Amino acid sequence: MSEDFYDVLGVSRDASKDEIKNAYRKKAAKYHPDVSDEDDAEEKFKKVQKAKEVLTDDEKRQMYDQVGHERFQQSQKRGGGGGRGGGNPFGGGGNPFGGMGGGGGGFEDIFNNLFNGGAGGQQRNRPQQGRDVAQRISIDLEDAYHGVERDVTIRRREVCPECDGEGHPEDADVNTCSECNGSGQQTTVQQTPFGRVQQTTTCRACGGEGETYSEDCSECRGSGRVRRTRDVTITIPAGFRDGQRLRYRGEGEPGENGGPNGDLFVEVNVRDHEEFERDGDDLRYTHPISFPQAVFGATVEVPTLDGEEELKVPAGTQSGSTFTVSGAGMPHLDRRGNGDLHVEVHVVTPEDLNKEQREALKEFAEAGGEEVKEGLFQKLKNSL
Repeated sequence: MSEDFYDVLGVSRDASKDEIKNAYRKKAAKYHPDVSDEDDAEEKFKKVQKAKEVLTDDEKRQMYDQVGHERFQQSQKRGGGGGRGGGNPFGGGGNPFGGMGGGGGGFEDIFNNLFNGGAGGQQRNRPQQGRDVAQRISIDLEDAYHGVERDVTIRRREVCPECDGEGHPEDADVNTCSECNGSGQQTTVQQTPFGRVQQTTTCRACGGEGETYSEDCSECRGSGRVRRTRDVTITIPAGFRDGQRLRYRGEGEPGENGGPNGDLFVEVNVRDHEEFERDGDDLRYTHPISFPQAVFGATVEVPTLDGEEELKVPAGTQSGSTFTVSGAGMPHLDRRGNGDLHVEVHVVTPEDLNKEQREALKEFAEAGGEEVKEGLFQKLKNSL
């Protein structure tokens, strides 16, 4: 079982609380030690419980998303503190936590997230970009060759139209928050490996606003956000490859506190083709030719993704020979022109011959010194 809390519950990173709770109930029922026969059921059950505890707590979830699984776990074990780092743990001047974790991040970031130096509420209320939205679509090779437009349906959180994102009716009574007395922050003292540390966090009751309202919006239940589906038209350029992604700025979820919207990322899957095999911007194709065409040479029509092309097969061509049709491959995505089409020819050995054809082949073989009675046609097959 993965350690990542989202993977533990089997939910996406933009899952709602209800989705997380539903996933928790299913996982808990599966791994409960009194029900499951798995040897590590108890350990998995504890992981599921921990994942649900963190992801249904807005503050913990935000921190988890910001610092990642490992650093979050470290901060939980140490009460927000880092390792001693050798020497004087308070070295580095005025900030007793400066320089921890090698600078430029590390445990100092965790301290900032947990304790915030008295600025937690202000930092939480700064503009934040909305979450990105990811989507996958599949197209045919012909679509990738010509380029195509597709409408994709995405599901995302949007600003509640009923309350315009405020979370309450316009005529709701405004009250000073009784939990924080209007400051928008709550301060507690926590024991850490470095001693007693004052922790200032955003007030959960009012979300840092310092005010509460007599009534929540009936549409969004006070969150200011609702889940909606929306169609977005995406343009896939000619030459797009399997697994590449398109980015549409601002098509993700709305930002917080006036921050910009997140982005939409669309991963494109290009389906395999029945006849052509893609190799970068080149295409490969297998084309059958007859025995006389291989012997005497011929001009044959071969298919491409943009119609038929003529291919000259020289006299004496052996089965398995490969010829190139320049510029008949996939368009280059980053420059002008196309790749090539590589055609491998396979000589088809005749199976059902009439009398005249058999006599002609016998004469052909005898003229070349072949012993017809020893299996002319089998030798023809072997030679091709």
